[in-house]
Amino acid sequence: MQQGKSRAGGAMQEKQYTPSLLSFFIYNPTFGPREGEEEKKILFYHPSDIEKNEKIRNVGLCEAIVQFTRTFCPTKPAKSLHTQKNRQFFFEPEDNFWIVMVVRNPMIEKPNKDGKPPTIEYQEEEILDTVYGAVVRQCYSMYKLFNGTFGRAMEAGGVELLTQKLEKFFYRYLQTLHLQSCDLLDVFGGISFFPLDKMTYLKIQSFVNRVEESLSLIKYTAFLYNDQLIWSGLEQDDMRILYKYLTTSLFPRHSEPELAGRDSPLRPEVAGNLLHYGRFLTGPTNLKDPEAKFRFPKIFVTAEDGYEELHLIVYKAMSAAACFMISASVELTRDFCEQLDGLVGPQLTLLASDICEQFTINRRISGPEKEPQFKFIYFNHMNLAEKSTIHMRKTASVCLTSVHPDLMKILGDINCDFARVDEDEEIIVKAMTDYWVVGKKSDQRELYVILNQKNANLIEVNEEVKRLCATQFNNIFFLD
Repeated sequence: MQQGKSRAGGAMQEKQYTPSLLSFFIYNPTFGPREGEEEKKILFYHPSDIEKNEKIRNVGLCEAIVQFTRTFCPTKPAKSLHTQKNRQFFFEPEDNFWIVMVVRNPMIEKPNKDGKPPTIEYQEEEILDTVYGAVVRQCYSMYKLFNGTFGRAMEAGGVELLTQKLEKFFYRYLQTLHLQSCDLLDVFGGISFFPLDKMTYLKIQSFVNRVEESLSLIKYTAFLYNDQLIWSGLEQDDMRILYKYLTTSLFPRHSEPELAGRDSPLRPEVAGNLLHYGRFLTGPTNLKDPEAKFRFPKIFVTAEDGYEELHLIVYKAMSAAACFMISASVELTRDFCEQLDGLVGPQLTLLASDICEQFTINRRISGPEKEPQFKFIYFNHMNLAEKSTIHMRKTASVCLTSVHPDLMKILGDINCDFARVDEDEEIIVKAMTDYWVVGKKSDQRELYVILNQKNANLIEVNEEVKRLCATQFNNIFFLD
């Protein structure tokens, strides 16, 4: 993770290092209560090549911190510990199970003359607790989506099964954490919705109904276009974490150029046979292959009596993707997959070209996209809707923002202020030379705007934000 960025300062070079993951571990203090048994508490530890006694010492230290802070506030255990070199985050997702993530603070390496070793300056205030605390909670939610709770593994096969599951899952998942590009969007964990006209939305709804009727095994369906959600039959919190998995992990692995040109609606009939670009993103890669395996990933979602286990079938045609969830107790066969492919493929292909056409027409009407004077992030706590013009592209490995990291940190700070109070409020900050940052919180909705206006004053900034609310959020009531 040594990601250095040099700043030219005369002949000598300064190097900047972004935050990086030092360690990540999961322990349960009740598993090794007696002296000499401390190692039994540790269920997972990354990096794994650390010497046994150091692991025990680090876990013991976290236990001590948690216990110590409990004496002051028994109901609210410690969430983070700040030190000069790093920051530790603690999270107890289930009784006595603790997840700890240690992040090294960003630092600047300054060269010294006379061949002395360089001086290192740690930037202790650059990391936001809310952002990285959210990342730790996400790690657990993602584990739970694919494995169920820690308790479930304990019931099924004791500590041995749990440690196996943690190893298998986190060994891969931790490689996908990109701590240097975590920001306010991680705190929200929102869902980007695709804007649609009523007619196209009804077409999608009737498609979902038809498929669920024909293939009665399907319990839940979700429909996405261009990595944005259009329809979901899942509970919000389950959809939020499934959405994160699809958009940051599964889809980027399978991205490919569109087969039909963006503007060319597909020829609907070719010799009486519907054109069909559908394929499975999970399960069989090729239905024609006699050796094809019909195994799908399993996910766990909330049900009335706890949770249920489901097969996750993700099926894609062009930019449209449909997720079908089927009870895990059902055996999925070649016959079922061929039926699904035959039914869904052609319809989804048509729908994808419909949406694409509609989207293109709307874009033509609304005129060319000009680079606006402002960039914004919007989040609605009620339906988890999120919209950002600051993030240019979130790929599997990096989240590109089009603004300076210092401005992203101000957004995070404003968000922390909003979290402390229940009332609606507005905060305006004069940031770097040409920048103003405005945060508005109104009735479960939050809006953050970055304006790049030289020599603007408070009144002008306020007017500009009002204009933005009128054009972008005309149907949303923001209190003045």
